[in-house]
Amino acid sequence: MRIRRLGARLCAAGFRALLPLALLASAAPPASAAPAPARPLVDPLPLDRDGQVTDRVDALRDRRGDVADALERLDREQRTRLFVAYVRDFSDFSAQAWADATAERNGLGRHDVLLAVATGDRRHAVSAAAGSGISARDTDAVDARAVEPALRQNDWAGAAIGAAGGYAAVLDGRQVPPPDVTPGPTYPGGAPRGESAEGDVSPTDFVVPAAAVLAVALGAALYFSRRRRAAGQAPPHWPHDGVSTPDLDARARELLVETDDAVRTSQEELGIVADRFGEAAARPFAEAVGQAGAELTAAFRLRQALDDASPEDDAARRAMLEEILAHCTDANARLDAESDAFDRLRARVPRAPQALAAAEAAARLLPDRIGAAEGTLTTLAGAYDAASFAAVAGNPGAARDRLRFATGNLARARTALRADDPATAAVHVRAAESAVDQAGTLVEAVARRERELHEAAARLTGALRDMRADLADAQGALRSTAADEPDTGLRERVARAQAVLAEVTREMVEGPFDPLAALRRVEEADAALEEALAGARERADAGRAGRLLDRALVGARSSVAAARDFVTTRRGGIGPAARTRLGEGERHLRQAEEHAGTDAAGALRHAQRADELGREARRLAELDLRGFDGSYGGGPFGGPCGAGYGGGGRGGMGTGLLGGIILGGMLGNGFGGSRGAGFGGGSGRGPGSFGGGGTRGRMGGGDRF
Repeated sequence: MRIRRLGARLCAAGFRALLPLALLASAAPPASAAPAPARPLVDPLPLDRDGQVTDRVDALRDRRGDVADALERLDREQRTRLFVAYVRDFSDFSAQAWADATAERNGLGRHDVLLAVATGDRRHAVSAAAGSGISARDTDAVDARAVEPALRQNDWAGAAIGAAGGYAAVLDGRQVPPPDVTPGPTYPGGAPRGESAEGDVSPTDFVVPAAAVLAVALGAALYFSRRRRAAGQAPPHWPHDGVSTPDLDARARELLVETDDAVRTSQEELGIVADRFGEAAARPFAEAVGQAGAELTAAFRLRQALDDASPEDDAARRAMLEEILAHCTDANARLDAESDAFDRLRARVPRAPQALAAAEAAARLLPDRIGAAEGTLTTLAGAYDAASFAAVAGNPGAARDRLRFATGNLARARTALRADDPATAAVHVRAAESAVDQAGTLVEAVARRERELHEAAARLTGALRDMRADLADAQGALRSTAADEPDTGLRERVARAQAVLAEVTREMVEGPFDPLAALRRVEEADAALEEALAGARERADAGRAGRLLDRALVGARSSVAAARDFVTTRRGGIGPAARTRLGEGERHLRQAEEHAGTDAAGALRHAQRADELGREARRLAELDLRGFDGSYGGGPFGGPCGAGYGGGGRGGMGTGLLGGIILGGMLGNGFGGSRGAGFGGGSGRGPGSFGGGGTRGRMGGGDRF
């Protein structure tokens, strides 16, 4: 039974209470569930080398000619061929791995680009060769401005047409034009696994009598009512009934950013208190941050579900948005409830002169740490490919910006103390403390990347040895397979593993190479091979499964940590999409680590998903910052941030706004605004503080000293 029909039978409150629970339940199978059986790679071969369009799901319907015209125009004008492939899903592969494998198996050349779209999974990827004239920045811009807007509206043809026009624009040095969107069917090739063909919950998942549905809805409504009464809030009344769905969506995105900023700032403040007063004194506030973080995680999970496959039914979408707002509101309220007690504890820190001296001492240590980070990057450049440490290459410059910002605020604090103005001194000291803390995070990230690269390089030899053994087993299984037995996808996975083995071996010999990327490719190809072999082997090799997981966790931890550091230290310019991917990546990483000892196969899937989401979070965050000028849309700080994302550079106000240190104007200097820094962050002046949206800007009065 479709959600739309269910909604017609339920009262509005019951329906809206039921849907988020159902989504969360369906998205989170129990840890004890058996791993999904191996599924063969969905094979789009052969690609149509004449028309360049492969449509296995009839996504284009009567618009195939329009797509062909756009592809032909790109080839004629820019000598670049765009291939497009539409399939139902990418099996158990990541979208990028699937697209790359397809491009390789079809022998696409240097001036060929592949756009792969899985209409059921609602995922897509682009595969372009190095030296094609199309950079990663170009593909990101085309994806964000021309492809994704069409795909979100189910305009399958429009995505290909937009991609062709976008690549023509970037190759010609022009701005990527937006697509003309014509919405189409949600799932032209069938729904994703576990869902019906029209994109709603599968009958096998939620077929229950109408009376039972109504009972569940009423129970859910009571649950939310009790939860809010326990938190001291009024029963839910869905106050946004008069708000349009687009406006409700915008508010949900904004509140997600504000709440994420509040949690991150509270975590930073909590660290200061724990260092000075001990874990026991900080425990109540740590519990509040943990509970707020759990609410935020639930909100991110709903946001990711909306981003992955937006519900066709407007009521369903509104219910999810309402619940995102509820989770964020609860998170902020939990932090605000502890803010007064936190202030009283924080007020016991040394008086202004002593606090200033401590901050100055910490700042004096930074130049040597930054210099060491620069030396580490020089060493890495001699040992590894530049792409392997590109994520931290700009960190020393960004750390110097934070140091300059801290030094300027420390000087202003000294001036304020000489003028007998401790309130103003308090604001500047707190801003300096935050900047010094972020600079430390940035330089530590360089040292962590060095450790990650060494670990990946050390594990690569064993990974290749295991892959060769798996290949030998797989080739033996293929030789013993009868001609009339069904194809299980093993042959394709063998071909992929052989290609990866040859590529990585060549890269290691020729050098320098990226050991993290190489280990990731080997792990993904070998995991797929291992999965296909599971049925052919008499017994599973628990040790080998554990080694696969260990290798996957190396990449997952690296990508999630890199994204976390990037978002935390530049959060004034980071929007909701990157934060959502990061939040979900962190959740999957926790799941992988928790299940590592009991379910290696399930933990591996979580680790691979965490790795994918971490890299996507970083990509989206970098895209956000390309236009950051301290205000998102024009402001006093000048153009884009540049490679180091300095937010205006030279440690100025833009650095404070970019880092989320300053919430929206400082001491009445005119840099304010109701939205604070970037996408959100509160409307208070001066540095942020422990608390939710109602209290985190109160530091501006300097009441801490």
